[in-house]
Amino acid sequence: MSEVSGITVIDSFSERVIQLFNENQLDIEKAKALVHWSLIEDATPNGDVTSQATISESSQSTAQYRARNNGVVVGIAILALALESVGLTDYSINVKDGDLVKPGDVICEVNGSTRAILLIERTSLNILSHLSGVATATHHWVTALSGYKAKVRDTRKTTPLFREIEKYAVRMGGGVNHRFNLGDQGLIKDNHIAAAGSITGAYKAFKAAYPELPVEIEVDNFEQFEEALALTPDWILLDNMNPEQCKKAVALADGKVKLEASGGITLENASAFGESGVDFIAVGALTHSAPAFDFGLDFINSNTSPIKGGEL
Repeated sequence: MSEVSGITVIDSFSERVIQLFNENQLDIEKAKALVHWSLIEDATPNGDVTSQATISESSQSTAQYRARNNGVVVGIAILALALESVGLTDYSINVKDGDLVKPGDVICEVNGSTRAILLIERTSLNILSHLSGVATATHHWVTALSGYKAKVRDTRKTTPLFREIEKYAVRMGGGVNHRFNLGDQGLIKDNHIAAAGSITGAYKAFKAAYPELPVEIEVDNFEQFEEALALTPDWILLDNMNPEQCKKAVALADGKVKLEASGGITLENASAFGESGVDFIAVGALTHSAPAFDFGLDFINSNTSPIKGGEL
């Protein structure tokens, strides 16, 4: 335990929180560290000086987390952990990760110390808004590709130390994950090819070193594509090819390998790439450029009494 802004921050949580993390296969230790260091960042060394100056220590309030957009909510387990970390154990959650919400929907209601609610407000909203933004952006891509076999897939272009929960948010939005880290699978890109001397040389070296791991080869022209196709890797990444080129590649591959399109793809032209017949569309923007989802924390009841003349 530690103290932030006069409030004890705990690191043991209810069975409800533990169950939420287990159900969603999320690492509770990483979430504890994320919330802890976010609070340290937000409230040290002087604490929440505004609340300490204007709100009595005994003040109790009821507040609601409410959606202000249409979209997909993600981050409920971390929200519950964040509330409990500052001693707010009287709360109710009305949604689950992956649910569609609309403006005015109450995500969570919490009762307890007014100071504690305000202390955790920004940390909890930042995480909830970011993850829900990633999920909502993914949902828009899934909608744009509806009716096609192509699935939207994320990349490693994630916020440092947020990768696990950002990729989780992609799944909750209906997308699929690419490799989690550099050790999950091979991805032979232009720099690897240049260093190895050829696509074939890079591929053979990789399979000799890691015969059990799947591998993807990136190509940006049809000469490279034909060389890669002859090796029958698990995937071929079509880098910056237009929909017509992707369609040609699909015909040449004839189902022998999975094909992924990447580069120059937007929501506006997503359907054209879907029509090409590729299996995946890689979208780095799911994690590196997703707009934050707008949530607000609104007080609906408070028995706050004003502080007089420096009284604490």
